[in-house]
Amino acid sequence: MTKIIEAVGLTKVYKGKVKAVDHISFSVEEGEIFGFLGPNGAGKTTTIKMLNTLASITEGRASVAGHDVSKEPGAIRDSIGVVPQELTADDELKGVENLMLTARLHHVSGNDARKRTQELLKLVDLEQAADRKVRTYSGGMRRRLQLAMGLVHMPKVLFLDEPTLGLDIQTRKKMWDYIGKLNRERGLTVFMTTHYLEEADSLCNRIAIIDKGEIKISGSPATLKEKVGGDILTLELSENAGDLTEFFRGIPDVSDVTKTDQTYRIKLPKTERALPVIVEGVIKKNVQIKEISFTKPTLDQVFLEVTGKSMRDEDASESDSFLQNVMMERAR
Repeated sequence: MTKIIEAVGLTKVYKGKVKAVDHISFSVEEGEIFGFLGPNGAGKTTTIKMLNTLASITEGRASVAGHDVSKEPGAIRDSIGVVPQELTADDELKGVENLMLTARLHHVSGNDARKRTQELLKLVDLEQAADRKVRTYSGGMRRRLQLAMGLVHMPKVLFLDEPTLGLDIQTRKKMWDYIGKLNRERGLTVFMTTHYLEEADSLCNRIAIIDKGEIKISGSPATLKEKVGGDILTLELSENAGDLTEFFRGIPDVSDVTKTDQTYRIKLPKTERALPVIVEGVIKKNVQIKEISFTKPTLDQVFLEVTGKSMRDEDASESDSFLQNVMMERAR
């Protein structure tokens, strides 16, 4: 496959000493949805700004859509769409006017601009609100308009920086339905950050987790979860079972076994592969299985292991920061 984004040794140092991004290397394939995850301050937004030509590169190099970021900034901007965390639509313009203005800024001709504007308004369910001023829009409507603004010039790569932050679950689902449809039907490459790990798990072909300016781990969601240690199989056995700890440890793929009374927690890469062997072995020992269950690893477990904190902690700090900003605004 073709690499549509490539970074080699990408580094950003602010004011000569604060290293926000530290020699990271990665690539994104054309038509891929790539998740870039990390705690607040990890370097996610700085990386996006360098790839978007909004921040200079201190060291290393990067290319987007076949263009060198440092040498061809104009070509990069023509090739990408950006949906930032901040809402940038003009409140005093109508929805359709914001889209037409964005189209003109990207040098989209009049007829094409009008056609794409109508297509996108339909895509994001804003046809009925197109002639309303944006200040009358709800938060979800503003986010959907922002998405349309990032797509009006038909970019090759769409950068999404926390596009669903603060939205209710129904609006978030709609947003990702739109994005997934564009990816499937138009082959749009998506580079996204999100604090909602279930979104990354279900949407992304691959994920990289960055912390303290360094990429700590990367791969498909399934691969990352398997690296954490795989599934947890829980077995509750009958009272006559005795201690089967060593038996379970001797089964291929089993990485750890803990026992509490007659309940065993067995850690293994994939339950589906080892379960028949485990059940057959227990039955052969004339032991009854009273209860059996298993849980799959989650991206939150991966995130916790890699960064030392869960994304839920990050959500809480994000909420605290938001509330502080609101209180400050009210105090002015």
